[in-house]
Amino acid sequence: MNFDDTYIPRRLDDQWKIGLWDIDVAAPVLFFSYLGWIAGTRLAFCLCLACGIYLSRRLSKLKADKHEAFALHWMHWMLPAFPLTFLRETPPPRIQRMVG
Repeated sequence: MNFDDTYIPRRLDDQWKIGLWDIDVAAPVLFFSYLGWIAGTRLAFCLCLACGIYLSRRLSKLKADKHEAFALHWMHWMLPAFPLTFLRETPPPRIQRMVG
């Protein structure tokens, strides 16, 4: 058997991507471009698109030297838990004491 041409993936838990962007960086652009499209004028669309690009650039600079899932971790710790986002397997974010 020839094992030289066997492909072994290097990383299995990569974040989702939209084009070349990670999903958490692309989300502000998509959200604000949708808001601009709903507004119905070219000026509102351009302003919302510019705002989305600005926010995504700020977010990409913020998470540049951090973990790949920094935005997801930040949302877990900082946003309030409600029934749609609450995970039963993890403790509530307000409990930050290490046990063990």
